[in-house]
Amino acid sequence: MFKLTLSAIFFSIAATSLCADPLPSWNAGDAKSQIINYVDAVTDPTSEDYVTPSDRIAVFDNDGTLWSEQPVYFQFLFAMDELARMAEQDPSILTSDTLKAAAAKDFKTVLAAGEEGLLEVVMATHSGLSVDAYQDNVRNWLAAARHPDTGRPYNEMVYQPMLELLSYLRDEDFDTFIVSGGGVDFMRVFAEEAYGIPPEQVIGSSGKTSYQVVDGVPTLMKDPGIAFIDDKEGKPVAINANIGKRPILVAGNSDGDFQMLEWATAGDGPRFGLIVHHTDSAREYAYDRDSHIGRLERGLDEGPDRGWLIVDMSKDWSRVWPQDDN
Repeated sequence: MFKLTLSAIFFSIAATSLCADPLPSWNAGDAKSQIINYVDAVTDPTSEDYVTPSDRIAVFDNDGTLWSEQPVYFQFLFAMDELARMAEQDPSILTSDTLKAAAAKDFKTVLAAGEEGLLEVVMATHSGLSVDAYQDNVRNWLAAARHPDTGRPYNEMVYQPMLELLSYLRDEDFDTFIVSGGGVDFMRVFAEEAYGIPPEQVIGSSGKTSYQVVDGVPTLMKDPGIAFIDDKEGKPVAINANIGKRPILVAGNSDGDFQMLEWATAGDGPRFGLIVHHTDSAREYAYDRDSHIGRLERGLDEGPDRGWLIVDMSKDWSRVWPQDDN
């Protein structure tokens, strides 16, 4: 009787552990079930959809997928703050109306300048210094800066449900990567602490870089100009160049991720595409087709027919931020 009871207790504990909810901030429903069913299928050796651990590659966009991206991309907010700081020391660097607007935090004017204006601000603040010095500037900014709407530190504006998904996948022997239009040197500063993704698994846009010996010290310098934009068609190209395998799971939030989703889910075997749809104006933001940041139109129109999961943030997530109780 004692042995039977002890076995029953052991079985109960094991069953409880096995049944622990891997996605506690996801509400019960179709989205959560689809994710768990997929992971179960590709990790069960008895399943016809089983995928060996070496091929369990999952890639995630960053802005709007792993952390917030409104009112503008956080890297651009950093650039505006850096420009204002630099202009205090040398006002002559503000050589255009766009740069003057950026230093004054005039979002509307800067955004009206389009992609060319954004790049002008980024180039003014992201070049002419070493990679190490640049990343020190990013660390200092993240430690002190606060979001203009929420007042939160930027590294607290990561999505708790997506942190859980990353952790769940790694527990099931997936390798998780960031594939983002954001600057690779920028994201590598915080990705490991924020998401558990090490720098070598961060893929992003890059400016021109050169090797120089500065005062006897071998140094990588950030030079003016763009080397690669990791967005739209560039994302599959970057995945192939940096990972060398087609991911089996891919997550994004905007039409900038469409080609990455399209390419990844076109591969052989079980595939999973996920789009975070920003529908929650109460806890975060609601935007899609007409947004100047993170526009989502083609993904909404074509995603369901392609079998991609459209995650409704307001419906599918019980909480948004790690610090929130619900």
